[in-house]
Amino acid sequence: MNGDNVLLDTNAVLYILGGKISIDALPEGIYYISFITELELLSYPDISKTEIDTIQKFIDGIDIIDINRAIKERTIELRRKYKLRLPDAIVCATALYLESPLVTNDKELKRVSELKIVTPLFK
Repeated sequence: MNGDNVLLDTNAVLYILGGKISIDALPEGIYYISFITELELLSYPDISKTEIDTIQKFIDGIDIIDINRAIKERTIELRRKYKLRLPDAIVCATALYLESPLVTNDKELKRVSELKIVTPLFK
C-alpha cells in the first residue's frame, strides 16, 4: 500500500457525518475504513432508520478493509504491547497494514507509537 491511503476511525466518521469536522482539514488521499468501523457504526443501540440510511450511504461510497493474516498478526502484537481493546487494536493494525495515517480523536490510540495519528479539526 502507499502513503496516499488514509484510514478513518469510527469517531472520525461520526464527526464527518455530523458535520463537526472540516473535510478540508483532513489529509488528501484515498479514504478507507476498517470492517470494525462498519460494525460499530451500524450497531449503536437505538439507531434510527434515518441514521442507518446516512451511515449506509457513506459506507457504500468508501472501501472497507477486511481482516487478513497480516492484520491479525499485527493486532495481536498491538493488543499485547498497548493493552488496547480488541476493536481498537484491529483498527490500528489496519492503519499499519495500509501504511496510512489514522484519523481519530481517540486519546488511547495516540499511545501507539508506530502509528501516524491525524486529529481532526473541529468546525
